[in-house]
Amino acid sequence: MTLASSNQLCVLLTGATGFVGRHLASHLAAHGALVHAVVRSGRNSNLLPPYITQHMDSEGEELARIIENVRPDIVFHLASLYITDHKPQDINILINSNVLFGARLMEAMSNAGVRRLVNTGTSWQHFNGDQYDPVNLYAATKQAFEAIISYYVSARGFSVTTLKLYDTYGPADSRPKLFHLLRNAAEKGETLRMSPGEQLLDIVHIKDVVEAFRLAGIHLLRGKSGTQDFYTVSSGRCLPLREIVGLFEKVIAQPIPVEWGARSYRTREVMQPWRGGNSVPGWTPEISLEDGLKDLIHASELS
Repeated sequence: MTLASSNQLCVLLTGATGFVGRHLASHLAAHGALVHAVVRSGRNSNLLPPYITQHMDSEGEELARIIENVRPDIVFHLASLYITDHKPQDINILINSNVLFGARLMEAMSNAGVRRLVNTGTSWQHFNGDQYDPVNLYAATKQAFEAIISYYVSARGFSVTTLKLYDTYGPADSRPKLFHLLRNAAEKGETLRMSPGEQLLDIVHIKDVVEAFRLAGIHLLRGKSGTQDFYTVSSGRCLPLREIVGLFEKVIAQPIPVEWGARSYRTREVMQPWRGGNSVPGWTPEISLEDGLKDLIHASELS
C-alpha cells in the first residue's frame, strides 16, 4: 500500500491552507491520493485547488462527522498556531489550537476506527540540544500534544509518526519570514535591522519537506499498529544567518541593506539547531539552499 498513482488512498489533512499544508495537499494528490482537507471556518478556502475536497469546521466541532464520512486511510495533522513570544492573552488560543484541537481530532479518529496519523512537531522542542526543553510556549504545546498521542497509541492502538520540522521555505510563501523580509528590503531599499547574525539556521525547501511527509505516510501504512515514531526533517546543513543573507544577495545579484546588530538576540535564541533524531526511512534532502533560492526567486518573478 503506497501513496502512489497505482494505488489510490484516501487521506485527510488538517492545516491544509497553511504554507506546508497547501504544498502537501498538492503533492499527495499528484501521487494519486484522494485528498480531503479540514478547513477552519473563516479561512480562505480559495487557497486550495479544486481537486482537494474541503470540509469546513469550527474549533473541532465538526471533526467527528467529517472523519466518520470520509473514513481516510491516514490523517496528516499540520494545523497549529505559531507564536514566537506569547503574551498572556495568547495562552488560550495556543492551547486550543495546538492541544485541544489535536485531542478532538484523535478522539474522532478513534471513534471512526481511523488509527494512522502523521503529526507535525518542531525542532524547537529541544533547546540547547536537550531531549526536551521547549524554546517557547508554542514548542511546549507541541510536546503536550505528543503526550496525548502516547495515550491514544497505548490505549487505542494508534500508529503515529511525528515529523520534527526546522525552518521551511519555498514558492508561494506569504509568511513574514527571512526570505520574504530580505526580498522586500532589496526591492524597497529599506534597511533591515537584524541581530548580530551568528546563529545557525537549518532551512529545508518545501519540496523536500512534503516528500518527507509522503514517505512518512508510506512507512506508517506499511508498519505495525500501536507504534509512535519520531523523525527529523533537516537539510543536514546549518549555516550562519549572515552567510544565508550573503547567499541570497548572490542569487539576486543585488546587495541588501542590513544593519547587523541593530537588534539583540531574542530571549532563548536558538544559536545551534538540535541535531538529534533520524530522517524518515528512504528520505534525503535533494534541493540545496542555493538551488532552492534560485527556484524561489524565479517563481516570484513569474507571479
